[in-house]
Amino acid sequence: MGTLSTELAPHAQRLSPRPRIYADANVPANLVAYMRSRLDWDVLFVIEDEELRRAPDLKHYRLAQQLQRTLITMDRDYLDDRRFPPEESGGVLVIQAPDERQLVGLISEVGIAPLVTPYLSRIDR
Repeated sequence: MGTLSTELAPHAQRLSPRPRIYADANVPANLVAYMRSRLDWDVLFVIEDEELRRAPDLKHYRLAQQLQRTLITMDRDYLDDRRFPPEESGGVLVIQAPDERQLVGLISEVGIAPLVTPYLSRIDR
């Protein structure tokens, strides 16, 4: 018997056809709101959880993995494949853009393309 999250994650994924996202603390709140309202994505935003707000990167990576969510971040530390092996996760999307407007455009592109799936490994722009 596993933890509650490992036991429930497969069922949650099956029940929700929407992309399941784990947005870390580096993702702007306006971008999270856009993903939720305009793209209709299921987004867990760590800033909204007192315990996760200041958690280390490795905890975010592992929790996203347990919850079967794609981790979206602006933190380039996640590009270290030794610390964060892509094949062991639900995907890590490291996004970069000069401003929030362009971040929204980037996420919109991803929302249209079939990239955010459990098979996503890594995208860096």
